[in-house]
Amino acid sequence: MKESIHKYFQIGTILWMSYPDRDVLEGIQTVARDEFFDAVEVCQIPDGETRAEARKRLSQSHLTVCYGAQPRLLGPGLNPNDIDETGRKRAEATLMEAIDEAEYLGAKGIAFLAGKWQEETKNQAYAQLLKTTGNLCAYAAKKGMRVELEVFDYDMDKAALIGPAPYAARFAADMRMKYDNFGLLVDLSHFPTTYETSKFVIRTLLPYITHFHFGNAVVKPGCEAYGDQHPRFGFPNSANDTDELREFLQVLKDEGFFCPESPYVLSMEVKPWGDEDAETVVANTKRVLNRAWSLVKD
Repeated sequence: MKESIHKYFQIGTILWMSYPDRDVLEGIQTVARDEFFDAVEVCQIPDGETRAEARKRLSQSHLTVCYGAQPRLLGPGLNPNDIDETGRKRAEATLMEAIDEAEYLGAKGIAFLAGKWQEETKNQAYAQLLKTTGNLCAYAAKKGMRVELEVFDYDMDKAALIGPAPYAARFAADMRMKYDNFGLLVDLSHFPTTYETSKFVIRTLLPYITHFHFGNAVVKPGCEAYGDQHPRFGFPNSANDTDELREFLQVLKDEGFFCPESPYVLSMEVKPWGDEDAETVVANTKRVLNRAWSLVKD
């Protein structure tokens, strides 16, 4: 592509992935000072004073703010599709709190993930997830906000109910019957973990996608960083690199996701492994994105 990627996408980063060992305010400042970024994705900030300062810094930045509620579920092991109603309600409660925190920080919605499931109770879990997500969408709609479900692996690492692309499409269709503020978040780094391709995922989920992530994964059993670990591009035995990102971007172009009037958020989800330097890993990701973008056909 000859034109800037920033014409067609709001390029972002997931703060807690890019800078996992950095103070949240320092991380926000780092991203806010980097004109490469148009968006930043934040998560729960428990301390009220820190949260207020984060809001102040974000408001000065002209960054699009996104809110990831995934850590709220993964950390304490909460499950929004728990077949035990008490457990489901606990997950729903923290996600309701996430909507309020996201609004306070300037985000227009939240993203979350489905919980683990068992084959024998899969249909019950699906119904529970519909209930949780519907309640979230109804609450978010009162605030003019969106709810996004991120599509994860179903049998490798997170083992989330949603899940392979066809099942995610079914769930999204059911949700959109009642809630137009629901969408799906898809991540290139998850495609190898669901044994799917960019073309298949994007075409299957096309009417429902509202947000994009990109990154890498290792899917060879026994190898370092196996599973949903988001290692840097070029990591040993990993599945994605420049060509896979180029193909992903080309599919987005071919399927009509280049939207200069209202660009989608496209965030890097890559984290340092072991003692790797966070700034170097972020720079690595920018280089791969720039190269892949240059190879997309006009």
